[in-house]
Amino acid sequence: MFEHLSTYQLLAIAVLPTLFAIVVHEIAHGWVAYQLGDSTAYKMGRLTLNPVKHIDPIGTILVPAVLIFTLGFAFGWAKPVPINWYQLKHPKRDIALVAIAGPASNLLMAIAWGLVVKLTLLLPDNLETISSLLRTMGLFGILINVLLMVFNLIPIPPTDGGRVAVSLLPTPAARLLSKLEPFGMLILVALIFSGLLWQFIGPLMNSATAIIYAITGIG
Repeated sequence: MFEHLSTYQLLAIAVLPTLFAIVVHEIAHGWVAYQLGDSTAYKMGRLTLNPVKHIDPIGTILVPAVLIFTLGFAFGWAKPVPINWYQLKHPKRDIALVAIAGPASNLLMAIAWGLVVKLTLLLPDNLETISSLLRTMGLFGILINVLLMVFNLIPIPPTDGGRVAVSLLPTPAARLLSKLEPFGMLILVALIFSGLLWQFIGPLMNSATAIIYAITGIG
């Protein structure tokens, strides 16, 4: 999809969609927590689109840049929004709602980028340079948001999917699953480098992307 771009062109196009994808993801967690009784993120000034408040030097800058230069795709994370679970009105239920807010925001952003792509298809030919740039950015926006959505729905703590699973499972099973959290990222990294993770999430990403293409009329 992006093979015709140089690494530097891909990096330039990827910056805006990637920043929005990871920053809005974190804001969504904090905003839903705020609605459910926890004002921690609000008081710390984290419910803002100002990327400076959310940038993690490694996850937001270094990792995405290295991945683009080495593998040709971007993936990253922002500083997690602080959540005080004890301030939530109904902790067991609300933890799931706060967790699912992140992937839900990525779904909405993927649809929004799909609409950007749709708009470029309607622009006149004399704006082809601009429309081509926006179209490529929109397609990358769909890709990065679908990737973050599907990855974060993997039911291994500390992902959002893991927190949802812990919240919804019966207490004995939830406690057992929650014990994986200290090792969750190591498990995920091992799955990534073994190739097993991509075998699992690849088909899910393809299906989600096809649905978004259909919804936005760009398929």
